[in-house]
Amino acid sequence: MSLSRYASTDIKLTSGVFLNRENTGESILYLWVEKIREFLLEKSQSTDTVEQTEVRNMATEEEEVADDVEMPDCRTLKLNTENAHLFENHSSDEELPPIKLGETITERRSTFQPHLAPVVTPRQVRMVLDKLYENKKIASATHNIYAYRIYCEEKQSFLQDCEDDGETAAGGRLLHLLQILDVRNVLVVVSRWYGGILLGPDRFKHINNSARNILVQEGYTSSADEASKAGGKNKKSKSKKTK
Repeated sequence: MSLSRYASTDIKLTSGVFLNRENTGESILYLWVEKIREFLLEKSQSTDTVEQTEVRNMATEEEEVADDVEMPDCRTLKLNTENAHLFENHSSDEELPPIKLGETITERRSTFQPHLAPVVTPRQVRMVLDKLYENKKIASATHNIYAYRIYCEEKQSFLQDCEDDGETAAGGRLLHLLQILDVRNVLVVVSRWYGGILLGPDRFKHINNSARNILVQEGYTSSADEASKAGGKNKKSKSKKTK
């Protein structure tokens, strides 16, 4: 069957281009192929442009990490088999630790709020996190970054872990703060609600300042100035208060 017999009928392509009666009597197969190829090429280029723009926007805040501070790799901080058994057989009726809320920090429509709880087992860490996520506002935060340190007297070593929750490197920085302040048996969570304006490296400053403030508020370190100096000098604080 000849394709030319259909050339007298208007044929609409998805690109909105018509092959009409001007092509009467001619084979329209080639015209079909060319028009479809052009349409697909244009659509592909348009999609690539949109995707590249979105990727650039998402990556912008993740590009800058300070060179002068070594961040712990959270992947190496998971509970290891040597210490995990110390925390396995706790009673199912273990009490939920008290959770404290700190003052918010807001800049360029992004809001940061810290939360703190004394913890002595990984199970308590999970209980606190679950409780926080029952709050719809906290659950809706763009990021809930956390870090904890638990001191094991028997082993004289720490169980510690952190979570970025999508804010690349933030969990490691938060854990690093707990380490240099030498605080123990504590979980700190910092919620961030993104306001639509990129903060760049300032977001790390606000996350750690929020954590410092609540650690001072709850007596885990003596003053905000001391906490700031410890963070800046990358040295451990003398404060070893256990709660």
